[in-house]
Amino acid sequence: MVTDYSDKNTALGALYPAHVDELRARHDHALDNAGASHVVIFSGCPKTVFLDDNPYPFKANAHFLSWVPLTALPLSYIVYTAGEAPRLIYYLPRDYWHSVPDQPAGYWPDQFDIRVVHSPEDVAKHLPNDRDKCIIIGEIDDDAHAFGIERVNPTSAINILHFARGIKTEYEIACMRLASQRGALGHVAAEAAFRDGAPEFEIHRAFCKAVSHTDNELPYGNIVALNAHGAVLHYTELERQKPQHIHSFLLDAGAQVHGYASDITRTYSFNDVRFAELVERMNTAQLEIVAKIKPGVDYSELHVETHRMLAAVLVDAGLATGDPDTLLTTGVTTAFFPHGLGHLLGIQVHDVGGFMENESGATIDPPSGHPFLRLTRKLEENMVLTIEPGIYVIDMLLENLRGTDAERHVVWNSVNWLRPFGGVRIEDDVRVSATGCENLTRDAFAAL
Repeated sequence: MVTDYSDKNTALGALYPAHVDELRARHDHALDNAGASHVVIFSGCPKTVFLDDNPYPFKANAHFLSWVPLTALPLSYIVYTAGEAPRLIYYLPRDYWHSVPDQPAGYWPDQFDIRVVHSPEDVAKHLPNDRDKCIIIGEIDDDAHAFGIERVNPTSAINILHFARGIKTEYEIACMRLASQRGALGHVAAEAAFRDGAPEFEIHRAFCKAVSHTDNELPYGNIVALNAHGAVLHYTELERQKPQHIHSFLLDAGAQVHGYASDITRTYSFNDVRFAELVERMNTAQLEIVAKIKPGVDYSELHVETHRMLAAVLVDAGLATGDPDTLLTTGVTTAFFPHGLGHLLGIQVHDVGGFMENESGATIDPPSGHPFLRLTRKLEENMVLTIEPGIYVIDMLLENLRGTDAERHVVWNSVNWLRPFGGVRIEDDVRVSATGCENLTRDAFAAL
């Protein structure tokens, strides 16, 4: 069943004015810090393949999307001046070769002074006259798209906006709840296809149909991994033929609503009891990690604590021997779990600001030996982030343990058993609440 998300727009519309007010306040602060009077935000320009006239899929500038739910509107601009209603310069081409955007409609237009233009050249008349007092935010590959504005993506303003974006408004959280519900529908459909013995490509199609997305509308490329493919962290090949023997299935796939993403991973055993038990151990460990989420938690410390928790899973599953601290310091846990515990989530799947210590741009490095952690901030209320521990058989990493103190702590026969299954990852999206967290993913599955 495909859900029509347009029927949720009344509720979103009630939250949207406060969201715009918050954006105005953030941009007031950014403008003041940058010594500017106006911010112009470019949605982006379609790009063509080298020596071709075929365009790549268009992805709108996230700064633009934070203001308006228009994921497929190129060559358009937001203009904001402190104390004034934000202006939307809405590009509506006269074109009979391609479909064109609809007229502005829905829960959002009454928050804007909308100026419809039919050619890029018409944009200039709707921009502030004092270009020297403007900053522009966006990917400006062609000077013509800047219309004489010389200050492009000033660091001081970008830092303020990126740091603030770590905290989501009630409108954004509502969109992400809907994206979680949509993503859960896709996961249920994909698991059913897996149980029916479908190959990766057909499982992917089942997911896309359930969430009503084309590939280009997905927030990121689906990871649809049967068997040992589950050990390839960003596997995206999509085999057309099913394997001779089906052992396992790892699905990392999300959906989006009005540009806001969900990011969900589940792992399944086909009929192997031992692997099913490992999946359940990981599920339990993942929920224990989620239970630790609350304001003030240092996410870097939680990532390291996760390694200790996974060390216990490795020992319990017969994959390693030794105490958690030994398995951590010798590098055993990193060989089995090389990626970060999670990341900020929002308009961008790996949302910006994860390393920022403050709005001035100072950063917090990941813990030593853990370079791939994407979130090092202390958690605050209304951050939305992922929790995604995993255990994998990645031979190039495990082989690095040979000849070191770590080698004797690995139960290599058990590694050989796990190799055909690839690995296990469980991922939920959670919102930090005042005293704990809201699990958007588990709530979405429970509501089906």
